[in-house]
Amino acid sequence: MSQTALRYGYADTPLGQLHYAEAGEGDPIILLHQTPRSLDEFAEVQPLLAAHRRTIAMDMYGFGQSSKPQAPQTIEQFASGVLALADALGIDKFSLLGHHTGMFVASEVASAVPHRILAAVLSAAEYADAGFRETASDLDVDTAEIREDGSHLTSLWAKRAPLYPAGRPDLLNRFIRDALAPGLDPREGHLACARYLMEDRVQQVTAPLLLLAATEDPFSYPHTNSIAKAYTNARSVEVVEIQGGMVPLMEQKAHQVVDVVVSFLQRVGA
Repeated sequence: MSQTALRYGYADTPLGQLHYAEAGEGDPIILLHQTPRSLDEFAEVQPLLAAHRRTIAMDMYGFGQSSKPQAPQTIEQFASGVLALADALGIDKFSLLGHHTGMFVASEVASAVPHRILAAVLSAAEYADAGFRETASDLDVDTAEIREDGSHLTSLWAKRAPLYPAGRPDLLNRFIRDALAPGLDPREGHLACARYLMEDRVQQVTAPLLLLAATEDPFSYPHTNSIAKAYTNARSVEVVEIQGGMVPLMEQKAHQVVDVVVSFLQRVGA
């Protein structure tokens, strides 16, 4: 397999089948998407990153074409899917790149098995403490009552459009497709974030961390300082701002993201 060729597969795990795409060689990094996306969120990032290391983008447990847990869903469940996939692929130690919901999952994996994590990139990071939980459950960007005339699709589009760059309807098309995946409840992904007791877990994270802060992301960017201070036991914490970055940072600024991530992983010896 060439470094940039994607190979898709299903891994049999105790949680059911988990869908993934793999490319590249060398030290592995697992890519974790946001709600309600899929591994397609890394369609631009993965081929670039695969030129430097082995990349595994997964449909997280509960999303895309992977097996779906019953509600209420939790970050811990999603994290168990990451470990199940790593075990099924025979991967012992690995790095992580998580974006939005995937960032919470990456943090939880890094706290649950710190001895297995080489480094973690937390993109669009938020700090899920009591204050976060008071407001996160009210987030309503992923649901619309299904109507016979299909107008719920334009409702979903309108809710997300302000969070996406102008002139990129192709990115919203991909979001809509993932939001309609069979068996997926988009709201559960964000409720899982709202249920997560992150303040009880961050002290277990010991891996070196890179925080990617998208400056035009209204949800995550205000959390940048608090999240950077939360990981007091991490070997190191670096913050890099991506100017103009929005909610779909992985698709929008793929080259910048990969350049920063590759430099970080090399610097920390991951």
